[in-house]
Amino acid sequence: MNILFFLKPKSELAYIHDHHTVRQAMEIMEHYKYSCVPILDRNGKYKGTITEGDLLWGLKKENKLNIKAAEDISVMSIERRNDYQCVMGTSKMEDLIERAMEQNFVPVVDDRGQFIGIITRRDIIGYCYKNMRGREEHVH
Repeated sequence: MNILFFLKPKSELAYIHDHHTVRQAMEIMEHYKYSCVPILDRNGKYKGTITEGDLLWGLKKENKLNIKAAEDISVMSIERRNDYQCVMGTSKMEDLIERAMEQNFVPVVDDRGQFIGIITRRDIIGYCYKNMRGREEHVH
């Protein structure tokens, strides 16, 4: 199965850039109601993922718990608990499933490392569920 069938393209997603501040990241996440977003560099390469928890604990660690102070903190200075591992568009479904067991979505990059979109855990589970149901129907 071609995993790109499940791809939500970059053009339909919210993401932040590595030059954004914590405040900008928070505002983007709030506006789109995302609990985590990919981080891209200026050239569109995937740099990692940041979560609400990363931002919260980072602000606590910096002892800057007000929104004004968040304007002066680079998003890249925030320690991230774990970056979501990406796959290439040519990866196998098994690789995708393995990553989705640990993260809410799987970032997808092309062969040059350019971020092209994500595949959500929900879509992966839906695919697995349909396959499982199909097998059960053939058995009965």
